[in-house]
Amino acid sequence: MLAYILRRLAQAVLVMVCVALIAFMLFQYVGDPVVFLLGQDASPQQIRDLRADLGLDRSFFVQFWHFLQNAVQGEFGLSLRQGAKVSRLMAERFPATFELSLVAALLALLLGIPMGVYAALKRGSFLSQLFMTVSLLGVSLPTFLIGILLILVFSVNLGLFPSFGRGDVLQLGWWSTGLLTWQGWHHMVLPATTLAIFQLTLVMRLVRAEMLEVLRTDYIKFARARGLSNRAVYFGHALKNTLVPVMTITGLQLGGLIAFAIITETVFQWPGMGLLFIQAVTFADIPVMAAYLCLIALIFVVINLVVDLLYFVVDPRLRMEKSGAH
Repeated sequence: MLAYILRRLAQAVLVMVCVALIAFMLFQYVGDPVVFLLGQDASPQQIRDLRADLGLDRSFFVQFWHFLQNAVQGEFGLSLRQGAKVSRLMAERFPATFELSLVAALLALLLGIPMGVYAALKRGSFLSQLFMTVSLLGVSLPTFLIGILLILVFSVNLGLFPSFGRGDVLQLGWWSTGLLTWQGWHHMVLPATTLAIFQLTLVMRLVRAEMLEVLRTDYIKFARARGLSNRAVYFGHALKNTLVPVMTITGLQLGGLIAFAIITETVFQWPGMGLLFIQAVTFADIPVMAAYLCLIALIFVVINLVVDLLYFVVDPRLRMEKSGAH
């Protein structure tokens, strides 16, 4: 177990170094920060002085080493657009993105798993066919279109929910939360639903496929032969084994929700990291782009590591394989 954890940690560190290298290349090949800071009318002497102050006149490897040292400390310099520290901007925006992604993930799981189980057990029913038809729409329609349609129906036509912003938030230290206010939840409904729809349909179809596969296995037939009730077979044996691969996929999808909330945050003007990133791309704000890339990679690496360890704990076959290999 310890050797497995150390090996996964080494792989995680290697991935983060590679991502840091890609982020560092943004500073080298996507525009010149000196031009952004001084403008086009700067004299050659001003440009040389600022490049020396920023350390841009040093060799590539020296610059990359200093970039790594600062990145480990969470420092990516100043935003070229806002003139504030990038670490502060990311800390201000992260709670909004995390809460939106968390609510969307819970919504996808709480609805997707029961719908997938029902679609597997009642394959010929009208409701099961309806679930599968809706899932095709959820997979096919782009996120921005779903968000616009929800705004049109529930904000413009019905006036039930606000179409932009985060609403009232409470400040708990450095963390700002909208989950403790009514207005926060009111503003959360449409963007969380938009972000959750694709994940919900993915979870539902995955649970249905895995459930049907598990129900065909020999140990389920043996359980039926022992005289166990359908409830015990479905929920005591089949569902438990169905959720093992689902746990892996949904764990990785949480990282995907955080990373790909960009479109949802843009449509609803949700003040999270995705909207900050879009604004950074528009203005070629390279420090913000690099910080966002590194943070999203770190989230993916951590979630992937946790899911792998949970998978190792939950699935006894992996432990047997590891012990047999030694």
